Amino acid sequence: MTELITFLTQAVVISLSGVMAPGPLTAATLATGSTRKHAGLLISVGHGIVEFPLMLLIMGGLATVVQREGFRVGVALAGGVVLLAMGAGMLVRPSGRDGPARRYGSRGLVLTGILLSIGNPYFLLWWATVGLALATQAVRLGVLAFGLFALVHWLCDLVWLEVLSLGAFKGVHLLGGRTGRVITFICAAVLLAFGAAFIIGAAMTLFRGG
Repeated sequence: MTELITFLTQAVVISLSGVMAPGPLTAATLATGSTRKHAGLLISVGHGIVEFPLMLLIMGGLATVVQREGFRVGVALAGGVVLLAMGAGMLVRPSGRDGPARRYGSRGLVLTGILLSIGNPYFLLWWATVGLALATQAVRLGVLAFGLFALVHWLCDLVWLEVLSLGAFKGVHLLGGRTGRVITFICAAVLLAFGAAFIIGAAMTLFRGG
């Protein structure tokens, strides 16, 4: 039991270091959270829909596929296009009463979590390296340990994204609607920057390979 608790504590610390790193999910959660305080919960559900099966696939050998350059380039290109589309959409119709969260609805927010997870090559690479090491260690401790690890890791995502969306929601209601528009603009710019970076990085990899 002591070994399990020690492992789970280690898993939480390592998971949070990845979860709290700024990225597309962070930007989308802040933007949608400005008009819907539990946007983080719904986005984390979408993230979990991708993450739980991915854990099993990684353990089943997908890690070697994810680590291949061609796979990462394909994911980066597709993810870059998705991020550019989402960022542009936020700029065309900035937050307000008709903010991103209201336009997307509950299903749309879950879908946002799914798309931003699938289209993030760094998320997939994390699971093919750091995540694989943690999952392997969990399996050595037993099926229960692996299940608890999966749950604890996802709960780290859920709690952090909920904190972000609640913070954005409270901030907008305290400081006014203009704050919501500023948050949306900044988050849209972040999504556009990540999208461009993904595509440029993939293009440079293809160019070097050619």
